[in-house]
Amino acid sequence: MRRGFIWTRSAASSGPASTGPTASVERPTTTSAHRSPYRALFSIPGSKAFCLSGAVARLPISMMGLGIVLALNHIYDNWTIAGAMSAAYILAVASVTPFYARLFDRFGQRRVGAVVLTIQVIAMLVFAFAALLRVPIPLLFVLAVAMGLTQFSFGALVRTRWSYALRGSGHERQLNTAYALESAIDEMVFILGPILAAFLATSVHPVSQLFVPTLACAIGGAVFLSLKDTQPPVIEMIQVAPADRNDADVREALGDGAPGTGLGAIRLRALRTRAPKPKNVLLYRGVLPVLVIFAVFNMSFNAFDLSITAMMKYIGMEPLLGVQLAMFAVGSCIGGLLFGLKPLRGSNWRHLVLFLALLTVGYVLIRLVMDHLMALGVMSLLSGLCVSPIFATGNLIVKGEVPARQLTEGLSWLTTAGQIGASLGSTIAGMLLDRFDFHVGLLMPCVTTLAALVFALVAWAGARRG
Repeated sequence: MRRGFIWTRSAASSGPASTGPTASVERPTTTSAHRSPYRALFSIPGSKAFCLSGAVARLPISMMGLGIVLALNHIYDNWTIAGAMSAAYILAVASVTPFYARLFDRFGQRRVGAVVLTIQVIAMLVFAFAALLRVPIPLLFVLAVAMGLTQFSFGALVRTRWSYALRGSGHERQLNTAYALESAIDEMVFILGPILAAFLATSVHPVSQLFVPTLACAIGGAVFLSLKDTQPPVIEMIQVAPADRNDADVREALGDGAPGTGLGAIRLRALRTRAPKPKNVLLYRGVLPVLVIFAVFNMSFNAFDLSITAMMKYIGMEPLLGVQLAMFAVGSCIGGLLFGLKPLRGSNWRHLVLFLALLTVGYVLIRLVMDHLMALGVMSLLSGLCVSPIFATGNLIVKGEVPARQLTEGLSWLTTAGQIGASLGSTIAGMLLDRFDFHVGLLMPCVTTLAALVFALVAWAGARRG
C-alpha cells in the first residue's frame, strides 16, 4: 500500500477541514435526538443560519416563473407568449445550473457565489424594469434568457452543506431528515411565493411581483455566502504515517536520483499528488434514470399552476389565486416534515414509485372535482403530501450514487432536470389553454405523472437487477 500524503477533493468551499463544523460539534443526548430529529439537526452550530438564509434566497424559484406569466398575460393577454417566455427563462436556468455547480465544487461556494450573485441581482433588476417599461417582446425574451443564465441552485448548496455538517457530528444517519426538511422548505417557499406574486400583480402593480424575489435573493444570498464556518472545504489534506526511506515504494519512486533532486524528486512528487480524474456525474449508476423521471414529473407543476390560474381568471376569482395554489404547497410541506420524522423501510426507488403512484391518483381526483373550489382545495392539499417526499427521495438516490466531491453538481442536475420539465410544462400547457380550456389543461398533470411512474418502475427493476 502506498504511503505519504494523500490529497482528496471535497464538496464545495475553501478552508481547511479542521476549521469546519465537525471539529467542535457536541453530540446531543440520545433522549433529545429521539424526541425530535429536527431538534437534533439544528443543534449543529451554524445550521440554523445557513438553512434560513438559503430559504430566503430561494424565493425567486416560486415567484419568477409565475411572475413572468402574470405580467405578460396582463400586458398582452396571451397565454402562449406568457408561457413561452416563462419556459425560456426556466430553460436558460436549467442549461447553466450544472456548470455553476461544478464551479462551486471546484472553487468554493463563497468565492464563486459572490460574483455570480451580484450579476444575478443586476440581471433580475434589468428584466423587471424592462417589463415595467413595456419594451418590445423580442427584447424582453432576450432579457428573460439572460436573467436565467445568471441563476444557480441555492437548494443544492444548502443540501451540500447539510451533508458536510452532518459528517462526523453523530447525526450522519439523519441526512434523510435534513433532505426532507429542505424539500419542506422548498414548499414553504412555494406557499409564500404564489400568494405574494398573485397579490402584488392584482393589488399593487402587474410587474411589482418581479421586484420582491430580486430583493429576497440579494439579502438571503449575501447572508448565506457570508457564513464561512459551515462551508464545505474544496481540498482536504489527510495526514498519514510517513514512509521509511528504505520502503520499496519510496525506492521505486526515487529511482537512481538523489532524494529531493532530479528524476527521483519528480517521481516522488508524482507519487504524492497523483489522483484519478473525477468521473462524469451522469455516468454514475441510477443518476440518468432519476433525471428522466424528474424531468417528466416536473412538467405537471407548471401545467397545474397555469391551468388553475386560467380557471380562477375565468370565474373572476383571480385575487384568491395565490391561496388556491398554496394549498398544494401546504400539503407538500406537511408531507416533507412527516417524511423526515422516521426513515421508511425498503429502498429509495421503492419509495419513489409509491409516492408517484399516490400523486397520480391525486391529480386524477383533482381533475374530477376542479369545478368545486372547496373540494379542489382539499384534494390539492392531500395530493401535495406526496410531492416533498418525491424530491427528498430523488436527492437521496443521487446522494447514494455520487461521491462527496461532486455532490453539489449531482444535486444540481436534479434541479436542472426539474427545470427542463417545468419549461416544457409551461410551453405545452400554454398552447393547450389557448387552443382548448383549463379543463383540458388539468389533464396534463395526470398524464405526465403517470409517465414518470412508468419510468420509475423500469428504473426500480433495473436497480434491483443491479
